[in-house]
Amino acid sequence: MIEVKNVWKYFNGNVVLQDINATFEKGKINMVIGKSGSGKTVLLKCMVGLYTPEQGNIFYDGRDFTNANRKTKKQIRQEIGMVFQGGALFDSLTVLENVMFPLEMFTELNYEQRRHIAIKSLNRVNLYNVEDKYPAELSGGMRKRVAIARAIVNKPKYLFFDEPNSGLDPITARVIDNLIIEIAKEYQTTTIINTHDIQSVISMAEKVVFIHNGQKWWEGDKDKMLKSENAELLDFIKASGYIR
Repeated sequence: MIEVKNVWKYFNGNVVLQDINATFEKGKINMVIGKSGSGKTVLLKCMVGLYTPEQGNIFYDGRDFTNANRKTKKQIRQEIGMVFQGGALFDSLTVLENVMFPLEMFTELNYEQRRHIAIKSLNRVNLYNVEDKYPAELSGGMRKRVAIARAIVNKPKYLFFDEPNSGLDPITARVIDNLIIEIAKEYQTTTIINTHDIQSVISMAEKVVFIHNGQKWWEGDKDKMLKSENAELLDFIKASGYIR
């Protein structure tokens, strides 16, 4: 379980996150929703340590990640997999080198061991014989799957996705959704997904957190979400065409 407690984040004196409290349930697909600019990506980056909150704490299964010493932070980071919006692959590295990158950072395995694990990870996301290609040679959906392969190569306990369907056509988006569901169940990861794609939320979410203007506006399961009387949440859902 990941707990966010009283988190505030500022940029240039402007409040981006305001006193966020939320719980992301262990072994489940947790989805953070909200319109662009609501603060959901900033929240995710605070959770994985890319940003440091001005106030508040992030706990991983009771461990205070925000105030942890260097050794503990490294240990927690080894347990985290992250898929950035757009994939964030290294253009100058081959597919294989991209997927092996976390193994080089966090393990002492030799090259052949790293290669074997990376190939297995690529095969898990249904990519075969692409290890010598470069990201520019792949389609958007394939690049996204390489990014997922890289994120799961260390068998993480916690898996984060920032707008995983961004830039994808509807059919490819559903392929990525189904792949995430399979991996979350297979690896029993605590999965956190930032999205504004309500179709993905309806098909995937086991827990939903709605961020509005930098604040947590609503939290609960997706069935209650669709029956909510929260005006801002309903407006967000209606904009997707799910409620008329």
